[in-house]
Amino acid sequence: MTLKILIVDDEEYARARIKGLLASQVDYGVCAEAENGVDAVLMTERYQPDIVLMDISMPGMDGLEAARHISGMDSPPAVIFTTAYGEYALEAFSTKATGYLMKPIRQEQLLQSLEQARSLNRAQRMEALENREGRSMLSRKHICARMRGNLELIPIEDVVYFQADQKYVTVRHKKGEVIIEESLKSLETDLADRFIRIHRNALVSKTAIAGLSKSSVGRTQIVLDNVKDQLEVSRRHLAEVRRFVRNR
Repeated sequence: MTLKILIVDDEEYARARIKGLLASQVDYGVCAEAENGVDAVLMTERYQPDIVLMDISMPGMDGLEAARHISGMDSPPAVIFTTAYGEYALEAFSTKATGYLMKPIRQEQLLQSLEQARSLNRAQRMEALENREGRSMLSRKHICARMRGNLELIPIEDVVYFQADQKYVTVRHKKGEVIIEESLKSLETDLADRFIRIHRNALVSKTAIAGLSKSSVGRTQIVLDNVKDQLEVSRRHLAEVRRFVRNR
């Protein structure tokens, strides 16, 4: 069976080189190309590749963040990272599940990594991506949500707040809102430098906070820039929120 490969690299020459290395291989076929992490996620959803050859250093969304979003899909492909920078190697080689190729890529190394990725089952792929990306994804730049069956990538800078309701989280952003299944705790861990917890069920963008006000029943609320939503600040978090508003 011929396996479908998605090539992701912001340099056209690099993509062409990989295509050339695979041109004579009957076991592998290139199904699509992408030049950034956002397109990589969208094309993975659209083309359902078996393996993604992913550059790490790309503008906008880098390969590490794209791999994390891809790992959350129902049937994630194997991911082989490609890079010209050696500083990622120590983390990547901590697990042998998916490959890590240094540029310039050699055909023998490429085929060896593809064969290794070919043998992985779905559970191993997800575990490998989670282990490899867990700590380096703290500065992610997008939230991945599903809207009407399609993936939507929302820039973190457009998010006003996250609000939890049971197992779902509402993401309120500049153009509307979406629902995701990610936990508020994981969002707080990943985005601690840009968001502040105001309640056990809410995280608010620090840049969106205009001030504080009192509700008609005397409870403290966040005042948001250009958003009329009213979010209560709990007693537990009030001192920290007041300190942030006073010192920013």
